[in-house]
Amino acid sequence: MKAVSKFDLCVIGAGSGGLSVAAGAAQMGARVVLIEKGKMGGDCLNYGCVPSKALLAAAHKAHDMHDGKEFGMKQTGLEINFRSVHNHIHDVIEGIAPHDSVERFEGLGVTVIKSKAKFMDARRVRAGSKVIMPRNTIIATGSSAALPDIPGLADIDYLTNETVFDLTRAPRHIVIIGGGPLGVEMAQALRRLGSEVTILEAKRLLPKIDHELAEVVAAQLRKEGIRVVEETNIIQISQRRSNAVIHIADGKSVRDIEASHVLVATGRRPNLDELDLDKAGVLFSDSGIEVDRRLRTSNKRVFAIGDVIGGIQQTHAAGYHAGIVLRNTLFRLPAKADLSVMPRAIYTSPEIAEVGLTESEASQLHSTVQSLKWSFDDNDRARAERDMEGLVKVVVTKSGKILGAGIVGKNAGDLITPWTLAMQEDLKISSMANLIAAYPTRSEASKRAAGSFYAPTLFGKGTRRLVRFLSMFG
Repeated sequence: MKAVSKFDLCVIGAGSGGLSVAAGAAQMGARVVLIEKGKMGGDCLNYGCVPSKALLAAAHKAHDMHDGKEFGMKQTGLEINFRSVHNHIHDVIEGIAPHDSVERFEGLGVTVIKSKAKFMDARRVRAGSKVIMPRNTIIATGSSAALPDIPGLADIDYLTNETVFDLTRAPRHIVIIGGGPLGVEMAQALRRLGSEVTILEAKRLLPKIDHELAEVVAAQLRKEGIRVVEETNIIQISQRRSNAVIHIADGKSVRDIEASHVLVATGRRPNLDELDLDKAGVLFSDSGIEVDRRLRTSNKRVFAIGDVIGGIQQTHAAGYHAGIVLRNTLFRLPAKADLSVMPRAIYTSPEIAEVGLTESEASQLHSTVQSLKWSFDDNDRARAERDMEGLVKVVVTKSGKILGAGIVGKNAGDLITPWTLAMQEDLKISSMANLIAAYPTRSEASKRAAGSFYAPTLFGKGTRRLVRFLSMFG
């Protein structure tokens, strides 16, 4: 019988969530084993957040060099070396990789096993030749690209987020299947770097985002020459010489689109294969592992965090989950996750960021809601930068309770933070209206949107009568 290794925590998966748990627990004195069959850093470092933002940075730089006419500058003959863009992406990954490396985690006291992990029963996990019996196990295996059931897709050499960053030449014409966050980010980046781009979306572009915010980005993509085909059905994909041919029906006609490259960006699926969750008594579905608010699975000794539980699949969500799990496992505190104030961001230009409910979601849950808006074309900083696309949109109740906030515009991912804090601390809209914002900043748009809640009363007849009455006592 194999020897059993005992640990306080067994972490399966060395992505952002798993690494946060392992590092935190080890530095607080816990005995931790970390199991990873692939690359340290997981999807975020190698195929997701890091390479995509590096690619977007290159694309934005190229766009800025083209787009200086309004400032009195003109750039002609800009040459883009796509191999250098590729090298930039991988240089960024390599610069961050040591922070997520086996060597660093072993230096923290974590036992790292490079192997697949399988549950043997409710307590034991097998990793290679080792059998581990931890006090608690944390599943943090992340997610992978979900492939749609399209006839002929398997017969072509398509791209996913795991392969698109390996391109060393700009695609001549890339068709992106899926108009979600990944699809629109990659579409804009590749277009700005010289590719012809078409997006095919079965619903509307960015279907989970507030429609008013999504429309601003959709308009910008079209302005930059990206073809956006919404509410379309892909009938089949076939190969024609070196190109792929996508046969589509978009409600008006049936037609073919020929492309040099196809990128599949139709969402994510949780990585559950080979874990033998049934043996551990862990319930799961196609959407992910089922957890309670403490992030415990049906086996109370096993927790699950990050993309593998579905929901908001962003790195900061996994980091937040890690903190909840550490309080539950190391300190035996019944900490619960509150996912209602989890911000989400899309890093197009303009960016989109949201927290809480959209206007549509809020209207379904509350009898009366009010939408407060302030456009960046009425913001002095935005005018000075000649970047006035977008708005701040906040949804509140009659009493001023903040139900959600959304921003589309430059730096929206940063500007959403005060709204996240306000909702997290259950502040009313008055707190944001009374906030002192530095001038000139885009943050003033948030303050002005909040202040508009009081405009009908503050500038109404009652106030004017009161001011006139008080002036009589000069």
